[in-house]
Amino acid sequence: MITCNIIGAGNVANHLYKTFKKSDGIQINQWYARNASKIELFKTEVEIITDINNLRPADVTILAVNDDVINEVSQSIPFENHLVVHTSGAAVIYDLDKKHKRGVFYPLQTFTAGADLNFEDVPICLEVIHKSNLPVLTELANCIGSPNYRVNPDQRKVLHLAAVFVNNFTNQLYRLGHEITESEGVEFEILKPLITETANKIASMSPYMAQTGPAVRNDKKTIKKHLKLLNSEHHKEVYNLLTKSIKKTHGFKKL
Repeated sequence: MITCNIIGAGNVANHLYKTFKKSDGIQINQWYARNASKIELFKTEVEIITDINNLRPADVTILAVNDDVINEVSQSIPFENHLVVHTSGAAVIYDLDKKHKRGVFYPLQTFTAGADLNFEDVPICLEVIHKSNLPVLTELANCIGSPNYRVNPDQRKVLHLAAVFVNNFTNQLYRLGHEITESEGVEFEILKPLITETANKIASMSPYMAQTGPAVRNDKKTIKKHLKLLNSEHHKEVYNLLTKSIKKTHGFKKL
């Protein structure tokens, strides 16, 4: 049985708590949040504290907080020489105070309030300074059924960067598509099967091989028609940028 503490009350902390709670191999000792109202719903299930000085040691203490406060919060933890990890994809392991055994438990997934998440589909990227601390984090990931990978700092940074492209930027493109359909009163729902199929394709082929559309065909006539249809300069700018990117990838140099 692994004992753990959770620090933070945001989306990541909430999702970790819910999945840890379901595991027979994990015992949540305490959950710390400066604003307990955000997690008040769980006060009958777990010991919630608002004074970090009341935090007791556990096998692992997880900081699911904003990157900017990782160092400050880790300094304020009232014990030392125990395993303390953060959940960030971008923050370095050395942002954690050196009085702790330091690690990273980075769930590479998008977390949204109210959205259910199966952690069997959430890869966990693990990083430690001392190899002896890795088994605890590996077991913690295994207890929730997550595939887990030991990564180095550079690998974690590029994974986080790539995740911004495939998740955050892609979602913004969904939003632009929504704006375009709304401009003519078309239901965005009609595009959802296409979104699903596009995502499913890369389970069996590379993104390079899966690419379709006018840019990869160098279909200048269709590209010109699309640009004419777009009333927003912002939409045109994004269309041109991505068209150029696809053309460059697939060997066409000019728009």
